[in-house]
Amino acid sequence: MVLRDRNGSFEPQIVPKGVTRLEGIDDRIISLYARGMTVREIQGHLHELYGLEVSPDLISRVTDAVLDEVKEWQNRPLDPVYPVVFLDALRVKIRDDGLVRNKAVYVALALNMDGDKEVLGLWIEQTEGAKFWLKVINELKTRGVQDILIAVVDGPKGFPETIGAIFPQTTVQTCIVHLIRNSLCFVSWKDCNAIMPALKVVYRAENAEAALDSLTEFEASWGARHPPIRPIWRRAWEQVVPFFVFPPDIRRMIYTTNAVESLHRSLRKVIKTRGSFPTHGKA
Repeated sequence: MVLRDRNGSFEPQIVPKGVTRLEGIDDRIISLYARGMTVREIQGHLHELYGLEVSPDLISRVTDAVLDEVKEWQNRPLDPVYPVVFLDALRVKIRDDGLVRNKAVYVALALNMDGDKEVLGLWIEQTEGAKFWLKVINELKTRGVQDILIAVVDGPKGFPETIGAIFPQTTVQTCIVHLIRNSLCFVSWKDCNAIMPALKVVYRAENAEAALDSLTEFEASWGARHPPIRPIWRRAWEQVVPFFVFPPDIRRMIYTTNAVESLHRSLRKVIKTRGSFPTHGKA
């Protein structure tokens, strides 16, 4: 038998009239999604924990609702000056036109005037290149950035010129870790243990002149066996040496993109359970 309220006087206490979802469920759905759970996993979790039957469409609508907040965050005003900005890209699988594609998530991570880390923005594009980085840097300027003292980059071709076109006074520092990784691509695993100490002598030198001498010695010792390494360092040398004018503590902070690599690890930890993101907007 179904009870009826002829006079319309009944007031539900658990789910009020006109409310289609329990209070706090939206926040729980968003929290679970932010931790990397898929729509189906969230559906199963809510059923197991709360006994709630929630449709995948409802979960998608809830997660879509945060896109406006994401756009607001992406377009927020920025500080006029940042001492250090790390620029790097992360590869992510995203469904596009029915196909799963590898796309580049461009990341700008800054150290602000208080010394705190601040993510300035995330952008998605098919590939990583100086052309799209120009768009990113232009956007930073549009949002209020007037100057960047040091930009730490991973070294795509044309990147220093791209930054200089917008912020001509910015010092561009190539990430030493990326240079070492690129160098070791041409080295057999047997030689890696011997080459690494020789490269450390280069970037841990007392000054730029000593570093160049160490690079010359490295080339004399290893150049014949591994010739591709020499042009990797020589081409980037103008962006390798800027950090030598700083004291050792500052050098360790700016000659590598470890700060943004740490952010990448946090992002990968969240997305590792996903085969791919369902759409460009959900990435």
